[in-house]
Amino acid sequence: MKKQKITAFVKEVNVRMKKEPITLRYIQILGTVVFFTSISSLVILLALYLNQRLQTSLFLVDDLSSSSNPLTSPSLSDEELMRRAAMAPRGTVMNDHEAHHPKVAFMFLTRWDLPLSPLWEIFFKGHQGFYSIYVHTSPEFTDEPPESSVFYKKRIPSKAVEWGRSSMMDAEKRLLSHALLEPSNARFVLLSETCIPLFNFTTTYAYLTRSTRSFLGSFDDPRPMGRGRYSPKMLPHVSLSDWRKGNQWFEISRRIAVEIVSDRRYYAVFEAHCRPPCYMDEHYLPTLVNKICPEMNSNRTVTWVDWSRGGPHPATFVRKDIRVGFLDRIRFGSNCSYEGEVTNVCFLFARKFHVSTLEPLMKLASYLYGS
Repeated sequence: MKKQKITAFVKEVNVRMKKEPITLRYIQILGTVVFFTSISSLVILLALYLNQRLQTSLFLVDDLSSSSNPLTSPSLSDEELMRRAAMAPRGTVMNDHEAHHPKVAFMFLTRWDLPLSPLWEIFFKGHQGFYSIYVHTSPEFTDEPPESSVFYKKRIPSKAVEWGRSSMMDAEKRLLSHALLEPSNARFVLLSETCIPLFNFTTTYAYLTRSTRSFLGSFDDPRPMGRGRYSPKMLPHVSLSDWRKGNQWFEISRRIAVEIVSDRRYYAVFEAHCRPPCYMDEHYLPTLVNKICPEMNSNRTVTWVDWSRGGPHPATFVRKDIRVGFLDRIRFGSNCSYEGEVTNVCFLFARKFHVSTLEPLMKLASYLYGS
């Protein structure tokens, strides 16, 4: 009896399906397909999100497992260091054991020591938790400042650097990689031993952390020392229209820093085809950022230098040059755009200052930094 009822029910369903309009049946099928496709897409997106969260969590666990970062070991190769830095979160991550605010990473690329360090000590004083410091020196330089110094044990494992060669760019990437391993570092400033801060820490910190763009000089220079350094051998990866020039001393966001240490393709092109009189430190980063994320860059630097005297290097300032008027012309003597507004505060740092300038600069420290 039950078998007969089931057979009759199946026949009735078949009859009804044959009577239904074909269009309605197609709509039902299409609706089913769309429904299951949407569910599949949501599952994939959820999996990607969870994977990213897991990677970030694992990175933080590895980073916090020791108070002294094991990734700074001299035995760690540059390739492994940069690979791990490339895996770092692209956004700033606040940790419970750290101050609850983003940090600015100050990266010093030097030959030996920091002769102007007393001035920087004044600049950093009282602002612990808002900054990180990294120092790259010549590998044979092993002197350590006193424990009371903000520069104590801030030297990273370093390698020899030759001006105008790819080793200069390697050192910059090495600094960036170490700084990226600190998840709370949000902004990254490259400085030399001849740089000085032009404003107090609070002004500098606010200027950088409130900016939605990076400050990396990048412009199209039609002269022989600009486009004239381009090699057609860089095609197809880098064309003449991509080619840019800029100041070596940059300030960038965390996202751009990750992009730089992750790059292999363009670095290999520049390493092979940008050799003196082409200088990687003047062209590689400006061109790279112009290609991959131009909308994130202001195309200007916040480090002032004087090229008016000509020659391959900017002017060096000595003791007799240090006057309030001279410094104020650097601090307020330009106009630029900042977050859509015109401002006369365009530079936060300046170079090149000889060690003989330290004494007069220290006398003006209260004027410059309000201390």
